Amino acid sequence: MSAKPVVSIRNLHHTFDDGRISKHVLMDINLDIYPGEIVLLAGPSGSGKTTLLTLIGALRTVQHGIVSVLNRDLHKSHPLELAEIRRLIGFIFQTHNLMESLTAQQNVGMSLRLHKYISVQKRVAMSKKILEAVDLGDYLDCFPKNLSVGQKQRVAIARALVSKPSLILADEPTASLDSFAGRAVTAIIKKLAHEQNSTILLVTHDNRIFDIADRIVYIEDGRLVQTNNL
Repeated sequence: MSAKPVVSIRNLHHTFDDGRISKHVLMDINLDIYPGEIVLLAGPSGSGKTTLLTLIGALRTVQHGIVSVLNRDLHKSHPLELAEIRRLIGFIFQTHNLMESLTAQQNVGMSLRLHKYISVQKRVAMSKKILEAVDLGDYLDCFPKNLSVGQKQRVAIARALVSKPSLILADEPTASLDSFAGRAVTAIIKKLAHEQNSTILLVTHDNRIFDIADRIVYIEDGRLVQTNNL
């Protein structure tokens, strides 16, 4: 591809060390992810998928190797620069992590508070629009306790995508959902990401959603073992 990668990783190694034992979690990872791609990261439990995702998301410190995200080298970035990079990324996790004391609209709007240039009025309007896009326009004022598991995950998706991030990182977003709800959630992610020209890296065990990907990258025992272009 001629476009510059959104994510570029070279010779990445990562080790967990608790003072008693040292364990190699990632070894010699090399990976490029390009603008507009939907890439699934698949592999068995404990293979290093989530660790890799959190390194790309600047949620964990790069130890050895190069991780460049949105044209910024994470290894050389100051903590304030890393915080700024995180503002440009949309995160979707296994659990929705909604604040129970806030309505759906308020939960989505909370993420926009990180962007100081967006006024309160604009935050409300953007939150309403994205919730309507995930078919929750009738649930703006509902609290999480009054929403189903699938609806809560859609609020979490809206929260991640409301600022139109260049990169979306999703960690097992269908893990707590049944087959029907899981397909609906991934279809929404794909549709909105395409409309916003976002790039997606999605960690999953769920082979029912493999068909949404442009490419599937397999990891095993901390090493990338296979890439399938679909």
